[in-house]
Amino acid sequence: MQKSKGFTLVELVIVIVILGILAVTAAPKFLNLAGDAKEGTLTAVEASLKSANAVVYSKAVLASKQKEATATITDSTLSGSLNLVYGYVKADKADVDKVLDVSDSEFVSAQGVANTALSITTADVVIRPASVSAQDGNTTVDNACLLVYKSAASTTTKPTYVIHGNGC
Repeated sequence: MQKSKGFTLVELVIVIVILGILAVTAAPKFLNLAGDAKEGTLTAVEASLKSANAVVYSKAVLASKQKEATATITDSTLSGSLNLVYGYVKADKADVDKVLDVSDSEFVSAQGVANTALSITTADVVIRPASVSAQDGNTTVDNACLLVYKSAASTTTKPTYVIHGNGC
């Protein structure tokens, strides 16, 4: 009797079916790479804004303006003056744009549109990837892909930064 070498057709089909099942179950984990990248860049923008606020607060302390509810500072690195709230950048589109160095083709900043689901008021600044639709009053948490910046509320609180990345 001769011994056969190799695999039978049935064994090969079974292996292919098992590989197909594994591919179908693993694929969804890798399909949202674009969304993860968008959320990651929002995190980077948040870090950039926090760093800028640290520098601005230091300048406000040097100018003795860190305890004022509204103040302005002027610096050669800024395009004009910068509005402050308790020493931090005011949540105003123009002021946030001055301290953030992000491309307009990649990110859009806007004054907040009131949205109770996302806890956004018209006094907040919203930053989103340019490829994502603008948020409106009906945007849900599951559909949002944005960073919300809120001014400091007092001398003892810092500004708040909230990323909503479920819709990225």
